Amino acid sequence: MRIGYLINTYPRPSHSFIRREIAALERNGVFVHRFAMRGQAEALTDPADLAEHAATERILEAGAPQLLGSVLKQAAANPRAFISALRQARTRASAGESSLLRQLIYLAEGARVAARAHALRLDHIHAHFGTNSTRVAAYAQLFGGPGFSFTVHGPEEFDDPGGLDLGGKIAASRFCVAISSFGRSQLYRWADPSDWTKIKVVHCGIDMSNWTAIKSMPIKDQTHLVAVGRFAEQKGFGLLIGAFAEAWKQNPALRLCLVGDGDLRPQIEARIAAEGMQKAVTLLGWQDESGVRAAMDSAHALVVPSFAEGLPVVIMEAMASTRPCIATYIAGIPELLRPGVDGWVVPAGDSAALASAMLEVAATDAETLQRMGLGARERVMARHDIDDSARQLMALFSQHIG
Repeated sequence: MRIGYLINTYPRPSHSFIRREIAALERNGVFVHRFAMRGQAEALTDPADLAEHAATERILEAGAPQLLGSVLKQAAANPRAFISALRQARTRASAGESSLLRQLIYLAEGARVAARAHALRLDHIHAHFGTNSTRVAAYAQLFGGPGFSFTVHGPEEFDDPGGLDLGGKIAASRFCVAISSFGRSQLYRWADPSDWTKIKVVHCGIDMSNWTAIKSMPIKDQTHLVAVGRFAEQKGFGLLIGAFAEAWKQNPALRLCLVGDGDLRPQIEARIAAEGMQKAVTLLGWQDESGVRAAMDSAHALVVPSFAEGLPVVIMEAMASTRPCIATYIAGIPELLRPGVDGWVVPAGDSAALASAMLEVAATDAETLQRMGLGARERVMARHDIDDSARQLMALFSQHIG
């Protein structure tokens, strides 16, 4: 089985879940060729990400002459397919998916991917995210490339599903993967009912071989919380700082560590200073996988205050680390995290509820937190083993290749 993986910008620090999925497929005997439209080497520090960057073919690095040459070759070989692709480019531009110029760039990228897929004898293309990477895969199919599938993660795809033509992409695909039942329900909203059988749930996951040790709960002289992610509006970090300030005033033994960075960092730093919480809140910046693991191991619980999500891998990692979680009741999170069993689930945007949950963690003894963490570990190992997910994908690939 020879599969091409297609992602717009890859790898990124936040794309470790894709890297793990590819590695799991390869462990199970699948040949995977990585395509990206572009790279982001300057943002990478993790050795595994740097190795993945070296293993990835970046389509735009072929240069304009190569891309144009691919288009001309495809046009000469199959004029009908070329005309069909041009019509689709105009249609998608008129529908507002992007400008006509961008559609033509996607078309050229698709022609290049089709040519490379033929040279590499690929059986199938799988794209991640229902955005432009899937559009490129659809153009590649029009130009005689292999059939394609794609994984929709959310929340970005669900912000403009009509503009992204999710229904049309599902119709053109061999199948579509949602990472949760919630994600599948959202795709049902935009797909023709005749295409519902194409939509499959395959959980993203983690490599359980990296989580063999059971971590004991830290001594509870203080209560340490950790949050991991981009400092962006949808991640709810601004709300988290306000909620933590309220909880910290009631319990000065609370401590919060933020792992990540982003546009909201100045506002977050200003709020920390305004509340006088410099000794209570630590900003670690971006960390590689070992740094994230160390921060989780030092904490009593993970906090995920997001307003919009797919199904956060960081929750899976915390659960595998035997750490209970505080998270918001959105998207696929309630499918994984059981309130009162694996942690606390609070309404999104509710600062008072978030503060209350943090105070509950502080009031819970270490033995109870450890027991919750062990149950969380069992649950994530049963539901989110990346090798199980890879085997599900392999079965879908096999079913649709031929």
